[in-house]
Amino acid sequence: MSVEIYNNLPVPAEGEAIQAGDGRILVPDRPIIPFIEGDGTGPDIWRAARQVFDAAVGQAYGGQRQVVWYEVFAGEKAFNHFNVWLPQDTLNAIQRFHVAIKGPLTTPVGGGIRSLNVSLRQLLDLYVCMRPVRYFPGVPSPVKQPEALNVVIFRENTEDVYAGIEWQAGTPQARKVTGFLNAEMNTRIDPESAIGIKPMSARASKRLIRRAIQYALDGGHRSVTLVHKGNIMKFTEGAFRDWGYDLVREEFSGVCVTEAEAGGAGAAGKLLIKDRIADSMFQQVLLRPAEYDVIATPNLNGDYLSDACAAQVGGLGMAPGANIGDAHGVFEATHGTAPKYAGKDVINPSSVILSGVMMFEFMGWKEAARLIEHGITETIRQKRVTYDLHRLMEGARQLKTSEFAAAIVENMRAHQAAA
Repeated sequence: MSVEIYNNLPVPAEGEAIQAGDGRILVPDRPIIPFIEGDGTGPDIWRAARQVFDAAVGQAYGGQRQVVWYEVFAGEKAFNHFNVWLPQDTLNAIQRFHVAIKGPLTTPVGGGIRSLNVSLRQLLDLYVCMRPVRYFPGVPSPVKQPEALNVVIFRENTEDVYAGIEWQAGTPQARKVTGFLNAEMNTRIDPESAIGIKPMSARASKRLIRRAIQYALDGGHRSVTLVHKGNIMKFTEGAFRDWGYDLVREEFSGVCVTEAEAGGAGAAGKLLIKDRIADSMFQQVLLRPAEYDVIATPNLNGDYLSDACAAQVGGLGMAPGANIGDAHGVFEATHGTAPKYAGKDVINPSSVILSGVMMFEFMGWKEAARLIEHGITETIRQKRVTYDLHRLMEGARQLKTSEFAAAIVENMRAHQAAA
């Protein structure tokens, strides 16, 4: 029997591959899950997160289930080993095993790949960037009522300006594009401009909005808000909004009602669909956060909005993220690599730990997910936190990254014993 090998490492024999079919994944009791530990502080937070994950699965299922971890490479570690930032074997392994988790990755400057995260999303067609933003009691916040914000952002992941179609100012390619547009399309673009193209399609927009609506229906949420800049970009972002309402009429008319139809009040038993202009939405999440629930938005708006919302509830250190396709999910820390803190065991690992919560939910292992959430909530309530929260919390005890993970495991164990 031949042994599967990716990046010169054999696949663990003791695990099984997750299978996919009919838009669903089938998870064995000992799934092989590829992980990318990440650059900079990535190894520190990955070690802490893995400790929490393994303890949660062991406690939740009494040893009947276990994650079989399998390292794959991207970023600086991949470049050092293989002289490429994103090896094809890493993509092949994620495709093969369907679920993966990663720490923060460096985006090389001045050459190489444009963005490792963007490349993973496009190459694996992970068209949903899902960012839940909620408040954990006790976390320092710059707003008076951070608990009022509890949203799940569905950001389209493959189009918009992130498609990477652009040409540098002064190059023959840029002049060729501006020359064509000026001569054939009656535009008046400076020939020495840099040029970027913003593609947005009905297919990509509808599948993103469909996932957001279905998520809201499955979870008993109140509303889905389409966020766009359609008052200015009428045929791209305006079309995103229009395609969303078309989708509601075509596929969800029996279970959804638009804000116009309901007079803004919603309808009993139906999911409310509404839309907001992007710049107005930034005010709304500050001034009227309780009115929003699930949000669907194009790529760039979603990038801005998810980070701005995270700032209201404690910052990116507390913000998980997932990139999801029809049969694959890559779960990730949403913050940067913070290389000056690498190896110092001080960084808050909550982002990648909460991304693991999303991963276990995606796998259907909800008991492990809830156990981790309880462990983090209780640890923060006890004011046992890493330096980023400690410096803003009166009476807190500062823990190292590894100590914070151990405290979460301790609180999970106590909760399980009490239950």
